[in-house]
Amino acid sequence: MPSRFHATITGACRGAKFWLKKALVPLCLLEDASPEVRAGADSDGLAFVDLRIEHGRISAVVPGGTAPCCSPGINLERGQVWPCPVDLHTHLDKGHIWPRRENPDGTFAGALDAVARDRDANWTADDVTARMEFGLRCAYAHGTRAVRTHLDSAGRQAEISWPVFDRMRERWKGRIDLQAVCLVTPETYLTDEGDRIAELVARHGGVLGCVTYMVPRLDEALDRLFALADKHGLDVDFHVDETGDAESVSLHHIAEAALRNRFERRILCGHCCSLATQEPEQAASTLDLVAKAGIAVVTLPMCNLYLQDRVPGRTPRWRGVTLLHEMRARNIPVAVASDNCRDPFYGYGDHDMVEVYREATRILHLDRPVGDWPRAVTATPAGIMGLDGAGRIGVGQVADLVVFRARGYSELLSRPQSDRVVLRAGQLLDAEVPDYRELDELFT
Repeated sequence: MPSRFHATITGACRGAKFWLKKALVPLCLLEDASPEVRAGADSDGLAFVDLRIEHGRISAVVPGGTAPCCSPGINLERGQVWPCPVDLHTHLDKGHIWPRRENPDGTFAGALDAVARDRDANWTADDVTARMEFGLRCAYAHGTRAVRTHLDSAGRQAEISWPVFDRMRERWKGRIDLQAVCLVTPETYLTDEGDRIAELVARHGGVLGCVTYMVPRLDEALDRLFALADKHGLDVDFHVDETGDAESVSLHHIAEAALRNRFERRILCGHCCSLATQEPEQAASTLDLVAKAGIAVVTLPMCNLYLQDRVPGRTPRWRGVTLLHEMRARNIPVAVASDNCRDPFYGYGDHDMVEVYREATRILHLDRPVGDWPRAVTATPAGIMGLDGAGRIGVGQVADLVVFRARGYSELLSRPQSDRVVLRAGQLLDAEVPDYRELDELFT
């Protein structure tokens, strides 16, 4: 049932031209903010503005309270307005299999085994399609603008999941921008299978990737991957050191390989958990290389908090996330994303980037000060995905916005914001999260 807030906005924002008046917007997400707008920002960096929407785009950003009082629109009473978020790292092909394949002990090893069993037994084109569609409907209803998903691509699964992804990308065109990354082992690139995977990814307009850990001939495999990415004009995206083992230092090897191969396209590394367990000098040396190589990093706080340092019967000793503040201090582009949803790697989640940002703030201390951390779920992942204009608010930008009743960050991050209102191209989004019962036929 729509909230009173939703109903009020629905009534006030009909038509092609209207104002969102007396709104708070994170200053770090405003493009070309005027000196007057900047001067009016509060101590948390929230700017007080009026936003003019015309024919699906933002046509004006002016100091709050200065819009013509008689113009159509709504007084948000200092409620916040954000650009629609971007989810940089997901697994839509794994999503929502928990009802038929739980993780028996919550460990990483348990997750790997459970997913492998379910994939071999159930991941037909129809099964993957149904679960991907469900996940995207969740993300869309919550306001997500773009999603990058990893696809298990070993063996026959690649020939199933990539064509499904192609169809989903076309089906969701204009609603959610979709990108896909192949997920294979490093050893794949030491064989002819690496050539086949690279050609498949290029054919489907994807991103080349793998999961890296300390295996023999890792440097050789990385050189081969970068060569294939360069040959086919592909960006690269790695799962990296998803472990608490301080001896797992493949991020260091990736940075060295990127520099050695003079790779100039975008590089993203996800997880990088083991950095948090290494000696400070060792971690700093790796981060310096990462900065030099131009590598971006995405952390997955909810999934890694759930999986890392899990020992049955023992309280975890660390949070499982990487050194995001130390990266940010080196101007390394950093993002946070959702990762797995309702599968053996993470039994929860709803493809909701507002939840991700809320939990990331708590887990990673992305506050006091808030600074420009809101960019980690908006402008920064949009830039890494190469999405021009997404994740920001400014004159001329498409009015893809999420409107909150919440005012300061304490209000925003204390509740799930289930009464949020999503605008896509200036129009109110009429979408609801799907009922879990819609997937029941997959589990019987």
